[in-house]
Amino acid sequence: MASKLAMVLLVISGLCAVRSAATVTTGEPVVDGLSWGFYDESCPSVEGIVRWHVEEALRSDIGIAAGLIRIFFHDCFPQGCDASVLLSGTNSEQLEAPNQTLRPSALKLIEDIRAAVHSACGPKVSCADITSLATRDAVVASGGPYFDVPLGRRDGLAPASVSLVFDLPGPSFDVPRLIKSFNDRSLDKADLVALSGAHTIGLGHCPSFSDRLVPGAQPPMDPALVEKLKTKCAKDVPAGTVTQVLDVRTPNAFDNKYYFDLIAKQGIFTSDQGLIEHPETKRMATRFALNQAAFFDQFSRSMVKMSQMQVLTGNAGEIRSNCAAPNARSSVLQATGDGGLAADE
Repeated sequence: MASKLAMVLLVISGLCAVRSAATVTTGEPVVDGLSWGFYDESCPSVEGIVRWHVEEALRSDIGIAAGLIRIFFHDCFPQGCDASVLLSGTNSEQLEAPNQTLRPSALKLIEDIRAAVHSACGPKVSCADITSLATRDAVVASGGPYFDVPLGRRDGLAPASVSLVFDLPGPSFDVPRLIKSFNDRSLDKADLVALSGAHTIGLGHCPSFSDRLVPGAQPPMDPALVEKLKTKCAKDVPAGTVTQVLDVRTPNAFDNKYYFDLIAKQGIFTSDQGLIEHPETKRMATRFALNQAAFFDQFSRSMVKMSQMQVLTGNAGEIRSNCAAPNARSSVLQATGDGGLAADE
């Protein structure tokens, strides 16, 4: 028994050494209240628990990786990384149009991880931190870069307002509108181009790119792909049930092929294709197409930067005992036997 335990510890040690060697050091400053070793004493096993659950989930459904990245972005962009997008209920962010296609299996995975972490350590780790770690590990498990994530976020008590949710940049945005949207959240053009690269493992629904399929659409799309998508979306009944991979080359691998798609005029969204067409973003998008390491480096920096937007720390917010409900409501849900996860409906 002792020798078996020693072997397991040796394997884990080796994995940590490999992971450490591949870590991208972003150099991003850490906001007050967050730190790299926040749970070293209170929950030292948290990162291992999150990683195990993410890797297990992706073995059966690689699409969960894109789902986690999208949840992370849709959480952080409106009012900061506070896990507010995970809240269910009548005023849930999930009910608004930009979030109605958030992947249920990814939402459920975050709550499953929360339950496992709290079982191991008690209610010490927030849903916001779990979401950040799970997203990072999904990127890694899909072939993307490993980067350290500063921790110490606390969970918000209420969803973002409808107006803030609709501040999320949309698939039909042109580049000037994208730049403004990102600038309004203290994210620059490098962040815009790099974070858009997460579409290398994403999915789109037909209504989100219908503007690309009409005659004279700008920026233009490869005519062969237009015809293929028209045929595919003709079967989209009810609307929004047919999906299309956003990276037509390597849809299940986190790599830089998304940027090759843009050069070939095969970007699915207007917001994607515009990056290679507009003079303010073309050079960087081209660089990422030619240099995957440069893409990985900037993506890591941008993710760490975004993960610290308007975070709650210290005594602000709370540590939810159910990612789908503030603690005041969570106790009621538990008493009635209702888990409160919109993802289960």
